[in-house]
Amino acid sequence: MHPPIIRIKTFTVLSGLLMTVLLAIALSACKQESNNGKKIADIPIGLYASLTGAEASYGVDSLHAIQLAVDEINSHGGLLGGHQIQLIVRDNQSKAGESSLIARELIHRNHVIALLGEVAGGRSLEAAPIAQKAEVPMISSSTVARVTQIGNYIFRTAFIDEFQGKVMAKFMRSLGIRRVAILSDTSTDYSIGLAKSFAHEFVTGGGQIIAQQSFSEGDKDFNAQLTALKAANPEAIFLPTYYTYAGAIISQARQIGLNAPFTGADGFDSRGLLKIGGKAVEGVYFVSHFTSDNQNPTVQNFVKAYSQKYGDLPSSLAALAYDSMKLLADAIERAKSVETTKIQAALENTKNFPGVTGTITFDENRNPQKSAVIIRVQNGKFTYLETVSL
Repeated sequence: MHPPIIRIKTFTVLSGLLMTVLLAIALSACKQESNNGKKIADIPIGLYASLTGAEASYGVDSLHAIQLAVDEINSHGGLLGGHQIQLIVRDNQSKAGESSLIARELIHRNHVIALLGEVAGGRSLEAAPIAQKAEVPMISSSTVARVTQIGNYIFRTAFIDEFQGKVMAKFMRSLGIRRVAILSDTSTDYSIGLAKSFAHEFVTGGGQIIAQQSFSEGDKDFNAQLTALKAANPEAIFLPTYYTYAGAIISQARQIGLNAPFTGADGFDSRGLLKIGGKAVEGVYFVSHFTSDNQNPTVQNFVKAYSQKYGDLPSSLAALAYDSMKLLADAIERAKSVETTKIQAALENTKNFPGVTGTITFDENRNPQKSAVIIRVQNGKFTYLETVSL
């Protein structure tokens, strides 16, 4: 059984037959251009995210940011001359296999004109082929390179793993670190790609990878791997994984006396890391897409609006999600249409879009070219350290 559809604009629940009839009417209108003064229906956009389960922090942050963007757009008159965005949200529960089912339902039953999601590379890779086949634009927040390689309807707001792996290697060399160990998750494209990119860049720059260990999704006891890494005596450990594992692994490392600094990538960027790891994650460094310390007016307006609405500072994944909705809205306006082929063309021609994660121009693979920031955990908080470009 699939989780219920959450309609952000309206919470009215319609029975089966009535819903079918009304959807048919609405979608028929939605696919027509506005002419002779006739209105088109609200514009349906689908979001699939991990709202529950292991990576719920990512999905909730994304939903909050996208909802904020939708509210801002709708309150300022909507799109295409006054048509409101109808955001249809589905929870993939952080489970493998759910995103492909959800993507099919959003596209073929709800007839969304675009998909937003997902943070996790594996779940983006589930949905992307379905969106590509249906010629429905999808904007992902995943850093896994293969996502946009699926086809020309797939875009992203995040930089790719190859880039952030290189950024962390460059940063660690700048600290004078030369002997590094890697602990990676062999069950995710995200971790595999990051480990490979980091290792290549670090060794090319004169560093050494003196030990490598691995784990798989579902593992809870990392004592054997950490003991082996401790014996190798590295100057630092690169841990390309999500915050759920990072917090637990670093805590276990400290318990056995492995005190080398840990570094990671954007998967660390969740306050869940602080909750799970506590004092053990103090001093951790990671690469990210965004910092709320950026004094750019566009960034500060977003930070203020997000904080006022949700009582917390936005994470980098919230910022990426916010950019995805604003970027899509900009493309729809430039396309002057809800036709998916026209929206795709407008997205592909995006140049110098002023996002909160940076100025976005898509390359030939529909990836944005941006700088990255280095964040350090200091006094129990995420602290901006520096901006790194290659």
